[in-house]
Amino acid sequence: MSIFALQSIAGGFLDEDLQNFNKHFDDWCVQFDNYEDAMIIQQTLENNKSVVAVEITPLSYPKYFFSSLQGTVYLTRQINDKIICTVEPYMGSSFKIAICDLKTKKVNFTTTNYKSITSVEAAFSNFGV
Repeated sequence: MSIFALQSIAGGFLDEDLQNFNKHFDDWCVQFDNYEDAMIIQQTLENNKSVVAVEITPLSYPKYFFSSLQGTVYLTRQINDKIICTVEPYMGSSFKIAICDLKTKKVNFTTTNYKSITSVEAAFSNFGV
């Protein structure tokens, strides 16, 4: 369950117009089924030395695969068929742990709120499903 995209070394993802870069990976970004196809397009770009092909997976970019996952994702890890994330739903809010199911695409949050990133990191490191 992975796709490939072209990313600027400055961090943006190549837009479908093949000219601009989007800060966030979304449906408007150029997507490829395999690395080889991404590299073919990368080599045709004017500034191809500043663009690399990257793999987008639920673990590396969970917000793309789980549309109901909102906010800033800080940490991710996979446990069996679940992606576990620490999330700040909006700036200044308490942190939460999200459980994203790869099979059903559902996102559930634990009931505990964490006031700081260090407290949610501790809970995240000991979290089990």
